[in-house]
Amino acid sequence: MASWQFDIGHSSISFRVRHMMFAKVRGHFSKWEGSLEATPGQFGTAKASVTIDAASIDTGIADRDTHLRSADFLNVAEFPSITFVSTGVKVTGDALTVAGDLTIRGTTKAIVLTAEASGEGKDPWGNQRLGFSAHTKLSRKEFDLVWNQLLETGGAVVGDEIEVDLEVEVLRPAG
Repeated sequence: MASWQFDIGHSSISFRVRHMMFAKVRGHFSKWEGSLEATPGQFGTAKASVTIDAASIDTGIADRDTHLRSADFLNVAEFPSITFVSTGVKVTGDALTVAGDLTIRGTTKAIVLTAEASGEGKDPWGNQRLGFSAHTKLSRKEFDLVWNQLLETGGAVVGDEIEVDLEVEVLRPAG
């Protein structure tokens, strides 16, 4: 099994959540790091961990991002990191099911990512690269992200379900 470095410049962790029952607001985290132990083509034994700087949340609206960093949501002053540590990988054909423990705001829950290996090969500089896409859905209330405001129509400002997408490229340096 080999150690791989995340290529943050060619990877992303993004999310979507419903706003006022109408559109989904999109955002991403701009600062994160992680590790992957894997053998290409034998992903059933892979192990991954990721640490996200919770304050790096970015939805493109500064006031909203400030609110998301506050005690109403991520409470980054008390909980500066979001972490994921894999606990197992199941391989079914080209599909991967990655189980792991996700910690947000001090609450850890078991989650499952549906994933696929999107390719492998050498880059122009001789580094071996692997690519992965992954997706999951979370209930924000399970992570104590419960702030909301009711609307006159009976709905809420922020939906409960958060969709998370990862596009990841890892590399093993040549040499």
